[in-house]
Amino acid sequence: MWLIVGLGNPGPEYARSRHNVGFMVLDELARRWNRPITRRRWESLYAEETRRDETIALIKPLSFMNESGRPVKAWLEGTSVPPERLVVIHDDLDLAFGRIKVVAKGGHGGHRGVRFIQQAIETAGFPRVRVGIGRPEVGDEVTFVLNPFDKDEARLLPDLISRAADAAEEIVERGVASAMNRFNVRRRAEGRGEVAESTRGERVESTAEEVDGCQSTR
Repeated sequence: MWLIVGLGNPGPEYARSRHNVGFMVLDELARRWNRPITRRRWESLYAEETRRDETIALIKPLSFMNESGRPVKAWLEGTSVPPERLVVIHDDLDLAFGRIKVVAKGGHGGHRGVRFIQQAIETAGFPRVRVGIGRPEVGDEVTFVLNPFDKDEARLLPDLISRAADAAEEIVERGVASAMNRFNVRRRAEGRGEVAESTRGERVESTAEEVDGCQSTR
């Protein structure tokens, strides 16, 4: 069995926010597989699909970002799925908008949702699909992640969501290494004339800077 967890905050006020990219990617997978994410279990909405004789659960925690570890731990314990078969999809300030990076394991990079999952399950040994949203040119990061994408980003968002969903499918069908080889490449951002790459270089996994973006959403 595989568990694919998209991170976000529940409620219509956050539905289109940058912080909810994980939810958006799960919605794309649910659309492709014709599996609405409407069932409830362990403080989450979820759907199940069988592909290549394996069960895959699409999971949206309803605990708000800062408490994501609690439902994820419940899913792992309740299904006896090992952490290496947990795939977490989340937004990433340290990647330029439009870039995707698959990691097999590693530090939380300042993302509070990932941080609390790692603390709750006591390991960082699970694959993640990091979806680049970039950093704000002006203003604070909390407001930035909790606001919707701007018009230019919104135009390119469907492609970004589709590629992130492709990455999740690649992990469960062909493995993390295959997904890393396919998606961890720099590509020219459409319509922007710039290479989509990390906004702070590649030392993302060891950054000590944290975003307290969801204290107000709990």
